[in-house]
Amino acid sequence: MLGRFKHTLDAKNRVIVPAKMRTQLGETFVAAAVLDHCISLYSAEEWEKLQGKLAEMPFSKTRTLQRYLSSNAVELEADNQGRVILPKNLLEYANIEKDALFVGAGPRAEIWNPASFDDNMANMTSEEVEAEFIELGF
Repeated sequence: MLGRFKHTLDAKNRVIVPAKMRTQLGETFVAAAVLDHCISLYSAEEWEKLQGKLAEMPFSKTRTLQRYLSSNAVELEADNQGRVILPKNLLEYANIEKDALFVGAGPRAEIWNPASFDDNMANMTSEEVEAEFIELGF
């Protein structure tokens, strides 16, 4: 997914999911606490791929991760206005109180506290991006 969109939570913890992202995520999608203290949004297909990869690995090595992911995930469906209600535990995990920054992150979208996103990206200079590409063999 691509782009960066800033929206505001209302008093009921509802936020508008950008239309372009809703189209890619599908009618029902998964919001989860996965990495980097942001909320990851997965289409049902991408969530199943993630779960499938974990299921292929030894249960003794993945059981805690599977438990963590499943207990910190929720299925969401946008209302007619494109809004979803974000659970309190996910908002706390991502430190989101009012403003929510939606960013594209490849096969998923992420919802960030805008200041946390800026802090996370502060070290990604153009030279750092180039170094990462080189390290990955591009």
